Amino acid sequence: MGNNIQAPRGTYDVLPDQSAKWQEIEAKIIELCNLYQYKEIRTPIFEHTELFQRGVGDTTDIVTKEMYTFQDRGDRSLTLRPEGTASVVRSFVENKLFGLPDQPVKLFYTGPMFRYERPQAGRMRQFVQFGVEAIGSKDPAIDAEVISLAMELYRSVGLKRLRLVLNSLGDTESRIAHREALVKHFKPRINEFCSDCQTRLEKNPLRILDCKVDRDHPLMATAPSLADYLNEESQAYFDQVKMYLDELGIEYVIDPNLVRGLDYYNHTAFEIMSDAEGFGAITTLCGGGRYNGLVEDLGGPESPGIGFAMSIERLLLALEMEKVEIGQSQNLEVYVIAMDDASKKKAFGIIKELRSNGISADMDYTGRKLKAQMKSADRKGAAYVIVMGETEMASGQVALKEMATGEQQTVAFAEIAGTITKKKSLEE
Repeated sequence: MGNNIQAPRGTYDVLPDQSAKWQEIEAKIIELCNLYQYKEIRTPIFEHTELFQRGVGDTTDIVTKEMYTFQDRGDRSLTLRPEGTASVVRSFVENKLFGLPDQPVKLFYTGPMFRYERPQAGRMRQFVQFGVEAIGSKDPAIDAEVISLAMELYRSVGLKRLRLVLNSLGDTESRIAHREALVKHFKPRINEFCSDCQTRLEKNPLRILDCKVDRDHPLMATAPSLADYLNEESQAYFDQVKMYLDELGIEYVIDPNLVRGLDYYNHTAFEIMSDAEGFGAITTLCGGGRYNGLVEDLGGPESPGIGFAMSIERLLLALEMEKVEIGQSQNLEVYVIAMDDASKKKAFGIIKELRSNGISADMDYTGRKLKAQMKSADRKGAAYVIVMGETEMASGQVALKEMATGEQQTVAFAEIAGTITKKKSLEE
């Protein structure tokens, strides 16, 4: 046999006992996005590398350290998507969605993303994100709507220990004023910081505040806060977002140090954290914010946007920590047991008939004895069992046995599906 091949590091299989949970979450996503009128968009899993360099920002950790980039056979540089927003905005521009009569264009996506990082709990190299983008409006009410959609999804699957953290990154003018203050603050002692931060000082000093290595440096605690540099317009915008959240009854905490890891954010920035016990150090479930300028950066007209992305894996982890059960698998309705070859042929036809009527049915494909097949029916949680043998073949009737009660009733071959359908409707 040689060495067994395993899944690549940082990837995993979703096995059948888990996939029901995924399906339930995905169904909730579709249902919720329908209620909010967000329409699904599906973009390619790989894009031109330049899209992420321009869209995500070439000083970000994602672009400098975490991208899966490869040359294709035509010597083009392609990258597996590390996040969803840049792709959605590229599509928005390329397909001229800014020309649609109804703005903002409200979109959602769900699918795998790829980042080369050290795998840890809830952080994988291939992970699945659900995200929302509303592009084409700079109304603070849409910020509140996007945040409420994220909160609503967590609540709808049964999570309770949630904390919404909010900040404003201000407009360009506020950002520049704050940036100058940061440079002034860090520059005299920048040699005490890691090499990444030394690079960030010139390119993007805001990212220093996000540094994992130097977070305990005394200068971090005293760094000038963006809140002190918000101009009147940015402050007014932020106040409106908070007013709309209050109107929705959504509680939030203001954190002046919250910066998002991507270059394109401005104004509203938010994260949703899990306060569940035992969640570990990284408690962020969802992050998002406003990006007025990304559409222009990617060649489109001015179209302000806001969105969020959440990891489905982290959502599942939070459910586990709060001990919330979802995705109970669908049990089998009918198990048909055949005693000989002639009966097996007939049983096979009956199973098809049942399935055609929307009844889940199964049988044995390994030639086991009656007792072993009964055990199998039990393990699969079958609601009914039918045994087919010479007697049944001769009479054209079967005994339909209800597993929960042990009750049996005699039913003609042609009536099996109808009888079960009737029983199901009575139960409901």
